[in-house]
Amino acid sequence: MFDLSYTGLKPGCLSGEVAVVTGATSNVGKGYAQALAWAGAKVVVVGRSEARGQAVVDTINADCGDGTAIFVKCDVGDADDVAALKEAAVSAFGKVDILLNNAMDLSLNGPILGSPIEELDRAYYTSARAVMLAVNAFVPDMVERHHGAVSFSTTQFHYIPGMLGGSIYTASKAAATSAMMSLANEIKGSGVNVFCLAPAGVGAINPASQKEITEEMKAMRMPGFPGLIPAEAAGAGMVYLLLHADEMHGTGTMIGDVLKAMNYPFPCPETLMDYPKTYIGDMQLTLLPCYMGHECVKNQN
Repeated sequence: MFDLSYTGLKPGCLSGEVAVVTGATSNVGKGYAQALAWAGAKVVVVGRSEARGQAVVDTINADCGDGTAIFVKCDVGDADDVAALKEAAVSAFGKVDILLNNAMDLSLNGPILGSPIEELDRAYYTSARAVMLAVNAFVPDMVERHHGAVSFSTTQFHYIPGMLGGSIYTASKAAATSAMMSLANEIKGSGVNVFCLAPAGVGAINPASQKEITEEMKAMRMPGFPGLIPAEAAGAGMVYLLLHADEMHGTGTMIGDVLKAMNYPFPCPETLMDYPKTYIGDMQLTLLPCYMGHECVKNQN
């Protein structure tokens, strides 16, 4: 049974909210969806795989009660599909309060030199275009009701060897993040909060199941990060940010800073490295737009 009680979050803290989570059929997106449902929200699980999406919904409904979640198959870069997504979400739950843009194709991570332009087109289609379509579908209603939150799973802003996401992947993520920050300025004071979260280091391998840091985990670890972070931790971090959405508006932050702010108790802490002291270096410069709000998050203790 999915349970975040050990994190200090309260069950039902998002009761009455309705969330749409794109790319929610695995890993980070699945963690977001499960955490939101545990926190009391109704959840629309969005993805391309009906089998995986329905499996996530079945798991959530078994944990949180029938009717907590539904699955909507959607190509997030297709305008007709996004319109149908909105119709399905509103038909099921009456409204949408939270939009989490998480969908992305990790295979689109080639270099600038030598990659076909079609790969860049596909990356922008799945990130920047998809974000704009979803925002235009859901945010106007939020603004009209003076209530809502919009987030985007962002990443580094240019390619660095050793990090997840090559040049094309990061270029499209940067474009979508820029659109999110512009949106934050456009609707400032509307009651709808916009922020980004960089879930860097979240992996499919759960550190809680590891008795030691394996060579595989070391190989996948990114410089400056504590190794693989379980998807449920990313979900808990997102719930925490949504509870502090007013302070987060117009900013972005790293998952590591969120987990520190909420004193997240990893089930198996010996598998995780200590978080490094924040410093201004190549990593921080690369992720500078994400770090705009990190003091905000640190001060939530």
